[in-house]
Amino acid sequence: MPSSISSSDLPLAAAAEGVTVPERFERPGFVRLTAADRPGVAQPVPERDIPPQPWGRILLSALALFVLLMVVWEWHWRAFGATPGYRASNGSWAEQRRRIDQGDGGKTVLIGSSRVLFDVQLPEWETVTGERPIQLAMEGTTPVPMLEDLASDPEFTGRLLVGVAPDLFFSGFAYRGEVIAYYQKQGPSQRSGHWLSKKLLEPYFAFYDPDFALTTVLMRQDWPRRPGLRKNTQVRKLREQDVDRNTYLWRKVEVDPAYRALARSIWAEHFDGPPPPPMSTPEKARKVFDEQIERATKAIAVLRQRGVRVVFVRPPSDGPYYAFERKALPREATWDVLLQRTGTPGIHFEDYPQLQGYDLPEWSHLSHADAKRFTLALAPLVEGEFKRQELVQRTGTPAAADQR
Repeated sequence: MPSSISSSDLPLAAAAEGVTVPERFERPGFVRLTAADRPGVAQPVPERDIPPQPWGRILLSALALFVLLMVVWEWHWRAFGATPGYRASNGSWAEQRRRIDQGDGGKTVLIGSSRVLFDVQLPEWETVTGERPIQLAMEGTTPVPMLEDLASDPEFTGRLLVGVAPDLFFSGFAYRGEVIAYYQKQGPSQRSGHWLSKKLLEPYFAFYDPDFALTTVLMRQDWPRRPGLRKNTQVRKLREQDVDRNTYLWRKVEVDPAYRALARSIWAEHFDGPPPPPMSTPEKARKVFDEQIERATKAIAVLRQRGVRVVFVRPPSDGPYYAFERKALPREATWDVLLQRTGTPGIHFEDYPQLQGYDLPEWSHLSHADAKRFTLALAPLVEGEFKRQELVQRTGTPAAADQR
């Protein structure tokens, strides 16, 4: 009958039976040593022998697999309709913003949200006025912080077009609001990273767009969701952009009915829902509107003292988006009050036949061809307002400007 004995008794028991037991168990070379193999000795860093391998072939195979997967990913997005282009990064915005402090402070500057960014075409503006403006509009973001930033910069002495998308301007919503702080604190590594991206990646790779990042693609899949949890639908790719931030609507939005319907459905998510908390009641909404208008009024007063001419522009919208804006942000409570309190001229598309009748595929931005036509119609109107303000500044008589 076998008896229970401790491990320390094993050598004695083996000797009694005439079996030879080694004093120390030797592990094979490929087995990691443990503390039991070093009794009474402090545990060192684990030792593990790496068996010889054909590392050169392994490295080449991994590189070949990486290149193959990248080619497949690039081919997939090109087949989807993507083309190489420049990213709407914080670095590209900061690069254009720095021009004001590097000798271009007297130029025309455009700020606003995505409608000014997409709908005002820099080549066409240059054709009309002889000057290519600095494009500082930012999608999904109120221009009020940018207005304040320019007001605080004495280097800016030029002319300013301020785009007004009502649901952004008067709510204070700033999806890309961090861009000003990024510009002010941008370090050498960030600048060099932007330069390398602009020179080596963006002009050549269609997949190099945040909307096509693998993590983004995985997040927007139709995964099972808990009951009552709303689907997190983010705005999809809508734009193409040139190196100086001249931007226009992606052609896929124009020609692909399914993708256009997707873009519209994302906009429509907030048309029928409750207003966001800052504007959940009419009283709170009026307070928010008043706060944003007051911020704009103070900034424009500073700019005007420096001789900067300012014009507000309300670009077109269409369909359910336009209906939503008229209902939630009526002109008489927003646009009209803004012009009256700031004492600044404004160009509203509703007031000019030449700014109407354009194609807005997803209700909020003009098609590329119509953005060119719109710019050719808008630029003379804005230039006229700038010249009128300049004449008033010189003569001090608004009547003389009106007669001219």
